[in-house]
Amino acid sequence: MSVSGTPVAATPGAHDPDGQDRIFTIPNVISLIRLLCLPLFLYLLFGKDEPLAASILLGALGGTDWIDGYIARHYHQVSELGKILDPVADRLLFFVGIGGIWIYGAVPGWFAGMVLLREIVVAVTTVVLAAMGARRVDVTWWGKAGTFALMIAFPMFLASSADFWLADQARFLAWGFGLPGLALSYVSWAMYLPLGLKALAEGRADRAASETAQA
Repeated sequence: MSVSGTPVAATPGAHDPDGQDRIFTIPNVISLIRLLCLPLFLYLLFGKDEPLAASILLGALGGTDWIDGYIARHYHQVSELGKILDPVADRLLFFVGIGGIWIYGAVPGWFAGMVLLREIVVAVTTVVLAAMGARRVDVTWWGKAGTFALMIAFPMFLASSADFWLADQARFLAWGFGLPGLALSYVSWAMYLPLGLKALAEGRADRAASETAQA
């Protein structure tokens, strides 16, 4: 649906007072590792036909979603690359994970379709608003809670398709987290329109004020 240790980059210079031009930071490495694990997930699922191992990997990737952002914020390792890499990793994880599980046949098509439809519309809307000059729209609590629940649900759906003794319990957990997660994600979607329009108005006001100041 993107923080321990000493910054790994060199001390920022005058041209970069906040250090945001850094590339090799711990959060960026974590995001890159998460991206590189996606082919492994697909290999385990379709190459080895190991749904349980694939579900464990996907669950671990989803569970580490918050780590890179936490390190970046709390240990002053926010970077321009990280602002792009982290959400890209999150979205690809979501799309590849859900799409792969859907193709594998471990989740009902209507459920996966509703989740992906919402994600696609929000992603396109975000790009359009940014192109129109809107401020960044922060993720709401509803959206975070919905994504968290869904990132538990989909690995559970996949695990329930494996031949192991907790498959029935995994299916129960999948629906137990999946239905509330879907509902929360659609509530956040309904809230996105007014938030997006507000961000657009604020972004245009900022640009107008900047142009006036430079005149």
